[in-house]
Amino acid sequence: MTPVKENAEEKQMDVRVDRHRCAGSGLCMAQVPAVFDQSDEDGKVLLNAPEPGPELTAAVRAAAGRCPSGAITLHEHEHEHEHDPAGH
Repeated sequence: MTPVKENAEEKQMDVRVDRHRCAGSGLCMAQVPAVFDQSDEDGKVLLNAPEPGPELTAAVRAAAGRCPSGAITLHEHEHEHEHDPAGH
Protein backbone atom coordinates (compact mmCIF):
# COMPACT_ATOMS: atom_id res chain seq x y z
CA MET A 1 0.00 0.00 0.00
CA THR A 2 1.32 3.44 -0.93
CA PRO A 3 1.41 5.94 1.94
CA VAL A 4 -0.88 8.93 1.51
CA LYS A 5 0.63 12.32 2.18
CA GLU A 6 -1.48 14.61 4.35
CA ASN A 7 -0.46 17.68 2.39
CA ALA A 8 -0.05 17.57 -1.40
CA GLU A 9 2.10 20.72 -1.21
CA GLU A 10 5.31 19.02 -0.02
CA LYS A 11 7.79 21.43 -1.56
CA GLN A 12 9.84 23.96 0.34
CA MET A 13 9.96 27.41 -1.23
CA ASP A 14 12.97 29.70 -1.20
CA VAL A 15 12.20 33.35 -1.92
CA ARG A 16 14.79 35.66 -3.40
CA VAL A 17 14.55 39.36 -4.10
CA ASP A 18 16.58 41.63 -6.36
CA ARG A 19 16.75 44.99 -4.61
CA HIS A 20 18.38 46.63 -7.66
CA ARG A 21 15.40 45.63 -9.79
CA CYS A 22 12.75 46.54 -7.17
CA ALA A 23 10.51 49.49 -8.07
CA GLY A 24 9.47 50.08 -4.45
CA SER A 25 5.71 49.72 -5.07
CA GLY A 26 5.17 47.88 -1.77
CA LEU A 27 2.63 45.45 -3.24
CA CYS A 28 4.52 42.44 -1.89
CA MET A 29 4.69 43.87 1.63
CA ALA A 30 0.99 44.73 1.57
CA GLN A 31 0.09 41.20 0.52
CA VAL A 32 2.46 39.12 2.68
CA PRO A 33 3.99 41.21 5.49
CA ALA A 34 5.29 38.08 7.20
CA VAL A 35 7.64 37.53 4.24
CA PHE A 36 8.24 40.98 2.74
CA ASP A 37 9.04 44.40 4.19
CA GLN A 38 10.03 47.75 2.72
CA SER A 39 13.13 49.75 3.59
CA ASP A 40 12.52 53.09 5.30
CA GLU A 41 15.69 54.39 3.62
CA ASP A 42 15.10 53.64 -0.06
CA GLY A 43 11.62 52.06 -0.24
CA LYS A 44 13.00 48.84 -1.72
CA VAL A 45 11.94 45.35 -0.74
CA LEU A 46 13.41 43.60 2.29
CA LEU A 47 13.02 39.88 2.90
CA ASN A 48 11.74 38.85 6.35
CA ALA A 49 11.40 35.12 5.64
CA PRO A 50 13.47 33.59 2.83
CA GLU A 51 11.86 30.16 3.46
CA PRO A 52 8.19 30.80 4.29
CA GLY A 53 6.03 27.95 5.53
CA PRO A 54 3.57 26.08 3.32
CA GLU A 55 0.66 28.12 4.68
CA LEU A 56 2.10 31.18 2.88
CA THR A 57 2.89 29.49 -0.45
CA ALA A 58 -0.16 30.73 -2.36
CA ALA A 59 0.16 34.29 -1.06
CA VAL A 60 3.89 34.45 -1.86
CA ARG A 61 3.27 33.14 -5.39
CA ALA A 62 0.58 35.78 -5.88
CA ALA A 63 2.87 38.55 -4.59
CA ALA A 64 5.67 37.43 -6.92
CA GLY A 65 3.25 37.39 -9.84
CA ARG A 66 2.06 40.92 -9.06
CA CYS A 67 5.52 42.42 -8.64
CA PRO A 68 5.66 45.12 -11.34
CA SER A 69 9.43 44.87 -11.76
CA GLY A 70 9.83 41.09 -11.45
CA ALA A 71 12.16 41.52 -8.47
CA ILE A 72 10.81 38.44 -6.63
CA THR A 73 11.85 34.95 -7.70
CA LEU A 74 10.71 31.66 -6.21
CA HIS A 75 12.73 28.47 -6.07
CA GLU A 76 11.05 25.24 -5.00
CA HIS A 77 12.70 22.04 -3.82
CA GLU A 78 11.50 18.84 -2.19
CA HIS A 79 11.49 18.52 1.58
CA GLU A 80 14.59 16.61 2.56
CA HIS A 81 13.34 15.45 5.96
CA GLU A 82 10.88 12.94 4.53
CA HIS A 83 12.23 9.62 3.35
CA ASP A 84 10.25 6.50 2.54
CA PRO A 85 12.61 3.52 2.95
CA ALA A 86 10.29 1.37 0.81
CA GLY A 87 10.91 3.71 -2.14
CA HIS A 88 7.33 4.94 -2.50
